[in-house]
Amino acid sequence: MKKLFSILFIFCFSFVSAQQSPNTRWTEAQADAWYAKQPWLFGSNYNPASAINQLEMFQEDTFSPEEIDKELGWAEDMGVNTARVYLHDLLWADSEGFKNRLNQFLDICAKHNIRPVLVLFDSCWDPHPKSGPQRAPQPGIHNSGWLQSPGASALNDPSQHPRLEAYVTGVVGAFANDSRILMWDVWNEPDNTNDNSYGKNHLKQEPENKREKVAMLLPRVFAWARAAQPSQPLTSGLWIFNKNRDMSIPENWSTTEKIQVENSDILTFHHYSDAESFEGVIKQLQTLKRPMICTEFMARGANSLFQTHLPIARKYNVGMINWGFVAGKTQTYLPWDSWQKPYINGRVPKIWFHEILKTDGTPIDPAEIAAIKAATGKTK
Repeated sequence: MKKLFSILFIFCFSFVSAQQSPNTRWTEAQADAWYAKQPWLFGSNYNPASAINQLEMFQEDTFSPEEIDKELGWAEDMGVNTARVYLHDLLWADSEGFKNRLNQFLDICAKHNIRPVLVLFDSCWDPHPKSGPQRAPQPGIHNSGWLQSPGASALNDPSQHPRLEAYVTGVVGAFANDSRILMWDVWNEPDNTNDNSYGKNHLKQEPENKREKVAMLLPRVFAWARAAQPSQPLTSGLWIFNKNRDMSIPENWSTTEKIQVENSDILTFHHYSDAESFEGVIKQLQTLKRPMICTEFMARGANSLFQTHLPIARKYNVGMINWGFVAGKTQTYLPWDSWQKPYINGRVPKIWFHEILKTDGTPIDPAEIAAIKAATGKTK
């Protein structure tokens, strides 16, 4: 009997411990409680105007706290309270220096009352990242120097995965209890194969079976991040929507989407289409019973606008983070089609695609600033 009691005790203890483990996805109640403590969230996907990509933002030789301080001051004046900021696994080669610079960046954010979402990996654009000096922008092309993380070589080579794990556990672990950070976005658009840009350029060929390889690695990345026991929630955002696919039905999810939904504490998504479509997506995703943040939107050429979308987001209490803050070396004020037809030799876009401010801090459209301030409650 004593032996049976001991066995039952161990079983019960193990069950309770598993239920309370910090290494599991948050419950709906935990997610709702966290979100209830947040203000209505608004910000931009941010990197300084002088940085063409994640490495140029955070490498020692090009890290510019003065510029970041100036630009985030402009953001604070609009009522911005968050920002989505991309990191990169290659930065971990200088782990102590990178952590120091990230800490300095977080201090600047805190000075301006901005709590960022930090992105660990990204499947978009150039699959062959290299540390060191970064190339100049290609004239007339949208996001011509942005980098995938991990790059194709690391994604193809399982022997590099321990290095990726060290990066994830190292950076999340270093800031796991840091109240300056809002959330960790573990992988941006993981199943994006860049078919309209680098994917068709044989010099920058995507890995074979990229989606399958990412789907194998993505659950491990969530597990690595959770192993660091962050106090902040984890997420990876859905980004493929169309009118013929109801995302409230799990049977309609791809393999990658299923991993994203079932591992994200807070539900995030991207949306670059009109207001009617935006509201429809929100209604579909509401059935998943998680707080929602739209971590990419605002493409003027796709009718994704501050004036139309922010009132809808406030109605449903959906946080909003648009792509692009200050025009600079990323050139994301140019449309996506610039990959096929660069805006050179006098060819200019009719409207700016992304970005809120010109490089000098003046708004592209004062009416947008008024809409942002109305949504954020910034009266001065």
